[in-house]
Amino acid sequence: MPPGRLITIEGIDGAGKSTLARSLAETLSARGEPVELIREPGGVEISERIRSLLIDPEMPVSPRAEALLYAAARAQLVEQLIEPGLASGALLLLDRFVDSSLAYQGAGRGLGVEQIRLINRFATGPLEPDRTLLLDLPAAVGRARLLGEEPDRLEREGQDFFETIAAAYRELAALEPRRIRTIDAQATPAAVLWAALEEIGDLLAGSSPD
Repeated sequence: MPPGRLITIEGIDGAGKSTLARSLAETLSARGEPVELIREPGGVEISERIRSLLIDPEMPVSPRAEALLYAAARAQLVEQLIEPGLASGALLLLDRFVDSSLAYQGAGRGLGVEQIRLINRFATGPLEPDRTLLLDLPAAVGRARLLGEEPDRLEREGQDFFETIAAAYRELAALEPRRIRTIDAQATPAAVLWAALEEIGDLLAGSSPD
């Protein structure tokens, strides 16, 4: 059985991650790929319960507790769903993963990217995505896209918070260009989908990442 593949989708709030994830899942499923779409935090019952705490705008959560809760939800998801999925040969599309914590809690909350990396290495072990699609978007544009929606706890943060996160994502991409592929999230949804398919083409063909 060929090994499974893990593709993660990252970006600030409003970048269009969920839209791309759904479009990719539909497109790849139509091509006969064994695709499973997973969101983070969530995906399994314990992680979904943690998610409800993390997004509740009425729930005060300290930055360190926030980082640990994300890592805990991720640990359960990896053991219960991601590792078995990869072992079965599935292609897993994950809406957010460790890079989100590096950007949001490490940079945005000021806890330190390397500190958060260590916490998540404990949570997920050596697991790394085969490819990460980073939807790059100016913070102001992301904020504008969310107007009219009821914001969750994190979405209530100010623009400076999201500008810090957007910059952190770009720094991560610069450090790992082989894994993290940047896509212009200001393009049309169709163009974003086409770019994403181009960036994962080698994985779909069964070759190793270049």
